[in-house]
Amino acid sequence: MTMFSYITLLATLTIFILTSTVQSCPPSDREALLAFKAALREPNLGIFNSWTGTDCCHNWYGVSCDPETKKVADINLRGESEDPIFQKAGRSGYMTGSISPSICKLERLSSLTIADWKGISGPIPSCITSLPLLRIIDLIGNRISGDIPADIGRLGRLTVLNIADNLVTGRIPRSLTNLSSLMHLDLRNNRIWGSLPGDFGRLQMLSRALLSRNYISGSIPDSISKIYRLADLDLSLNKLSGEIPASLGRMAVLATLNLDANKLSGKIPESLFNSAIGNLNLSKNSFQGYLPDVFGPRSYFMVLDLSYNNFWGPIPKSLSQASFIGHLDLSHNRLCGKIPAGPPFDHLEASSFAYNACLCGKPLGVCR
Repeated sequence: MTMFSYITLLATLTIFILTSTVQSCPPSDREALLAFKAALREPNLGIFNSWTGTDCCHNWYGVSCDPETKKVADINLRGESEDPIFQKAGRSGYMTGSISPSICKLERLSSLTIADWKGISGPIPSCITSLPLLRIIDLIGNRISGDIPADIGRLGRLTVLNIADNLVTGRIPRSLTNLSSLMHLDLRNNRIWGSLPGDFGRLQMLSRALLSRNYISGSIPDSISKIYRLADLDLSLNKLSGEIPASLGRMAVLATLNLDANKLSGKIPESLFNSAIGNLNLSKNSFQGYLPDVFGPRSYFMVLDLSYNNFWGPIPKSLSQASFIGHLDLSHNRLCGKIPAGPPFDHLEASSFAYNACLCGKPLGVCR
């Protein structure tokens, strides 16, 4: 081999080594991922079998890296997936263990999805709020406990916070309303208690707020009506009390409002019946009084459920002027009088009117 050939070979090897180094993830990220893996046990699918070698940016299941920095940007591990590894096993995933604080060493992490594994327990690492680029936290469907990190509001880029179907306790942190980019908030089916932050309306980008099946008490903040983009609000199966703010009925895009199974009382604001709301469930509360006779062409309900309350008096005749009512439930109240004729009443079953004081007419018995 000539000296020129030797130098050329040496240069080629050097370039190859440098290129390989640049293309692979930093050793610190690899170590953080292996520490994260060590705190988890997944006995059935072997999803961590691919976590070998020095380059965690290539072919490590559920791991993606930033193409420029080569640092870990996404962890996407779902226990229910259409991925071939699940189809081949013919089963959904089950994983135990906890989420190691080592993930906080992944300084460029943008999304963290560890969802639907059913058995992952322990707290959400509080250090997670130190990750400035984090946009998605999706931990739905596990057994995660403890509080939501108190300074969650530090995550200025967070767009999705989904910790539904876990065992999370404590209050909703005051700092949560600092999440100015948050679009999707899902805290359903946990053990969260205390009141909703009075300044909930600061979440100006929010389109879905799902907080059902908790122990949330106190009143519904009027500030919610300031969230222009909010389309879906579910506060059902909690311990909310007081009256519904009339301002909710004046929200531009609110389409679904579920407040069933709380301790709400008073009269229902008339604004709710001539609004953009198409799915309205106010059942199993303590509302009372006459039903407002204010329905009209703007009233369009796929679902209107007012059952299990204390409404009295007649069914509003203006209900027949609604442009559409798919499912109507007025059962288990104290309503009295003749059920109006025509749509939507002509396609409803008797169960929609059962257990009232003295309703009569089709589809119930003949009025006397």
